[in-house]
Amino acid sequence: MIEITAGGFEFTARLEEAAAAQTVAAFRRLLPLESRIIHVRWSGEGGWIPMGDLDVGIGPENATRYPNPGELIFYPGGVSETELLLPYGYCKFASKAGQLAANHFATLVEGGERLAELGRRTLWEGAQPISFRETATPP
Repeated sequence: MIEITAGGFEFTARLEEAAAAQTVAAFRRLLPLESRIIHVRWSGEGGWIPMGDLDVGIGPENATRYPNPGELIFYPGGVSETELLLPYGYCKFASKAGQLAANHFATLVEGGERLAELGRRTLWEGAQPISFRETATPP
């Protein structure tokens, strides 16, 4: 499980280890992760964490172009930069180079009702602090 704090909100996400084992392992190597989340530019309703040319050593896995609200996706770079995306509404993952597919590696299980408010905050107030920490798996 991952605890996410963003823009004053708290969320809990389940890691999708069976469907995206390599992506989950690569993400764990980044933890704890402190960054800023901004509103997406081309993908619709979501928050985005650009990571530049970071190479995490993975390729496509459990990839989607249409993540649902609360499905965290990780794009390991290639056509566009490495990035993490957290949709709060309709999303069609894309970059200035066109449509992309990214690895769905985690799904919110708590706090999803606050995603739209986080999205509005990033859109109207700008970048928000975000942190990711792994927690113990519940029994």
